[in-house]
Amino acid sequence: MKILLTAFEPFGGEKINAAQEAAALVKNEIAGAKIVKMAVPVVFGESVEAVVSAIRREKPDAVLCLGQAGGRAELTPERVAINLDDARIPDNAGNQPIDQPIFPDGAPAYFSTLPVKAMVHAIRQTGLPASLSNSAGTFVCNHLMYGLLYHTARTWPEIRGGFMHLPFLPEQVTDKPGTPCLSREEMAAGIEAALKAIIEG
Repeated sequence: MKILLTAFEPFGGEKINAAQEAAALVKNEIAGAKIVKMAVPVVFGESVEAVVSAIRREKPDAVLCLGQAGGRAELTPERVAINLDDARIPDNAGNQPIDQPIFPDGAPAYFSTLPVKAMVHAIRQTGLPASLSNSAGTFVCNHLMYGLLYHTARTWPEIRGGFMHLPFLPEQVTDKPGTPCLSREEMAAGIEAALKAIIEG
């Protein structure tokens, strides 16, 4: 079995992205499955194209995309992605779409095809906070999740896919009093638990 694990690059003025930092610590093999990692640009359009190209190249059985959700206190697998780009800030290429469909011929929304509740349970079993999220936002994270599920539904229905958000790292909140954070090691352990749930599911 093979799982493609993607993580976004830094964005919004941050020097690092918690998702990318934590993904770097994830083992390359979990429960007998090969984990293939890749960084993804925080750019509308390009992010989806990069992951679709990787799917064609790697032919994975499942895809888990990771993103940073500063302010959240838990690892949060996403249940659904909506067909809407509505950017509060520009992406890393300066794009800032407002109220635009991601794919005009796509469904209003796509649900994750990963075992999201089992992922939450597995993360909690490691002693880490986790919950199911019903909103991936309307920025590039939702854009990528929707694009992934749009393409798998149409071209690779046998490939399961979904998205998970992660909190900030401790060094990202030194100037943000009271903002939740988790260490790289903790988040990597949570990601590995989620991946094991995907493999076993």
